[in-house]
Amino acid sequence: MSSQSHRGRFITFEGLDGCGKSTQLEKLAGVLKAQGLSVVVTREPGGTATGEKIRRLLLDTSTHGLSPMAELALMFASRAQHITEVIQPALAEGHIVLCDRFTDSTEAYQGGGRKLGSEPVLALHRILCHGLQPDLTILMDSDVAASVERARRRNKADAAKNGRARHDENRFEQESRAFFGRVHNAYLAIAARESQRVVLVDARRTAAETHARIVEIVRRKVRLAAKTA
Repeated sequence: MSSQSHRGRFITFEGLDGCGKSTQLEKLAGVLKAQGLSVVVTREPGGTATGEKIRRLLLDTSTHGLSPMAELALMFASRAQHITEVIQPALAEGHIVLCDRFTDSTEAYQGGGRKLGSEPVLALHRILCHGLQPDLTILMDSDVAASVERARRRNKADAAKNGRARHDENRFEQESRAFFGRVHNAYLAIAARESQRVVLVDARRTAAETHARIVEIVRRKVRLAAKTA
């Protein structure tokens, strides 16, 4: 934790696509806001106008032939802008930043899934992110097959609802079971290495049970005080 009492808190949510992290992040934001806390909700890749353009490129199924290293570089380009434009200013103003994915996702998906290893990911993080680390990371651990199937059903439902093909967030979901197995294993390795920061949450439970567990963890691990004025 930062020694600066005025600094905000940086909490990230990680996990496989379809594990329910986005829903749980929004639920936590609601709880914190109800307590009078100032909360900024954001996501990666994205979070800024530039980052959202990069997100569309990265996640669109029509993006072909992107090398793993190019993918890695784009992830960090989005992240560097996100930190400068959104995360650091919000923390400096004392806000709680809740972010859907951060560098752990890159280490899991590009380092593990794409087999680039942790070294280039952590090196770029030191250089481009100045070593910024979350105060707390909620890693939602889920069954690989169930999570991917849930994500694919979600996108099919959205496509049907909108009456058109929905490209966003499909590119990674088309990867093999082996790919997501490597991502899952990389996440578990990060949790073991960063046990003071990363807390594993069983996402196989009901949404209500998972939410209650996350609120408990946040209250225990991060000192939060509601504004009195």
